[in-house]
Amino acid sequence: MASLQNIKGRMKSINSTKQITNAMNLVATAKLTRSKDKALRSRPFFEKMQETISSIASNAGSVNLPLLKPNNSPNKAFIVLAADRGLAGGYNSNICKLVMRSTEQETAKIITVGKKARDQFRSKGYDIVKEVTGISENPVHKDAQSIAQFAADMYKNGEVSEIYLAYTSFKSTIAQEPTLVRLLPLDLDIIKENAPVDEEDIPDLLLYEPSVEEVLGYIIPRYLADITFGGLIEAAASEQGARMTAMDTATENAQEMLGKLNIVYNRARQAAITQELTEIVSGAEAL
Repeated sequence: MASLQNIKGRMKSINSTKQITNAMNLVATAKLTRSKDKALRSRPFFEKMQETISSIASNAGSVNLPLLKPNNSPNKAFIVLAADRGLAGGYNSNICKLVMRSTEQETAKIITVGKKARDQFRSKGYDIVKEVTGISENPVHKDAQSIAQFAADMYKNGEVSEIYLAYTSFKSTIAQEPTLVRLLPLDLDIIKENAPVDEEDIPDLLLYEPSVEEVLGYIIPRYLADITFGGLIEAAASEQGARMTAMDTATENAQEMLGKLNIVYNRARQAAITQELTEIVSGAEAL
C-alpha cells in the first residue's frame, strides 16, 4: 500500500487539476453563451443569402463564370476549421479525421484554421497551402473573406478542381457534428434545392442589371465568404460546447478519483494507527 505522504501528494495534485478544469468549464460556459447567440442570430442571414442566390440562379440560364466551370486538376482543396487550443475532447481530431477519410494525401491541398488542424495535418505530411491561427474563438467576416478569396483564386488558376469546407456544426450544447460541404465548383441546382421555400410560390419578377452574369460574378464571391463565415461561427460555438463538456467530465472524474483516494488514505491511516497501537502494546508487554 502506498505511504500516507504519497497518497496525500496524489490527492493534492488531483485537487489542483480539478480546480483548473472547473475554472475552464466556467470560462467555456460563458464563451459558449456568446458564441451560441451569435450563431443563432446569423443563421437567418445565411438562409436569406442562399435564397437570393437561388432567386438569381432560377433566371440565370446559361452563364459563363470561372467559379461555375469545372477544371481538370486532380487536386482538391479543403478548408479545415478547428481550434487554436486543445482540451476540447474529440473536437479537433474528429474534423481532421473526416477530411483525411475524404481525400487522398497526394492530391489534397489543405487550408487550416486553428493551430490544432495545422499541427495534425503537418504531422501526417499533408500539403498545407495556407494556415490561419488566432481566430477560432472569435472570428470576424474579414477573416472569412480572406480565406474564401484565397480558395477561389486557387480554383480560378486551375490548381484545384474542387474546394470543400470542413467545420463542426453546432447542434446543441452537448452535440456537435463534423460537416463537409462543397464550395466550388458552385452547383446552382443544389443551392436551389436547399433554399428555403415560401408558402406561396411567387415567380421572380426582378430584372438584373447590367446582366445576371454580372450580378452572379459579384455575389458568388460574397456568397463563398458568407458560407465560410457561417462555418467559422458554427465552429466557434461547437468548440466551446465541446470544451465545456470535456471539462465538466474531467471535473467529475477528478472528484471521483478524490473520493477513491480518500478511502485509500483513510484505510492506510487506520492501518498505520493500528500498527502503532500494536507496537505500543507489544512494548508494554515486553516491559
